Amino acid sequence: MTEISDQPPPAEPPPQPRHSFKRRHWGKLTVLLLLGTPLAVFALWAVVSLNWSYSNGQRAGYVQKMSRKGFVCKTWEGVLYTDIAKGFRSDSFSFTVPNDSVAHVIEGLSGKRVTLHYDQHIYVPTTCFGETEYFVTKVDTIPE
Repeated sequence: MTEISDQPPPAEPPPQPRHSFKRRHWGKLTVLLLLGTPLAVFALWAVVSLNWSYSNGQRAGYVQKMSRKGFVCKTWEGVLYTDIAKGFRSDSFSFTVPNDSVAHVIEGLSGKRVTLHYDQHIYVPTTCFGETEYFVTKVDTIPE
């Protein structure tokens, strides 16, 4: 037999307060912070070093070598030989060309006397952007 009581049914316990987002996802946030901070620092370093020019100038001589190098990051690298007098080589100037169209113009002028206009970017974080710190932006031919 069932007894009928005049008491109301027992109330449900109040819901537990929900923990904060940080407390619920602390592991994911820690991993994100540990991986994201170095990546953000690297990206900032790369952007600053590639957009800030330490110096700029020009070099005249004969382009002797122009090649596309690299396993993963392909870059245009070249060598310009400056001369004192016709036929005498005095110095070599290694450079990087970030722009494909400028690189193709320089390839076509290989062996001819040219003037290369460059920007020097120091502390570039990796050779993926270029093997040298001299980035050629423009080339002019010099009539002989």
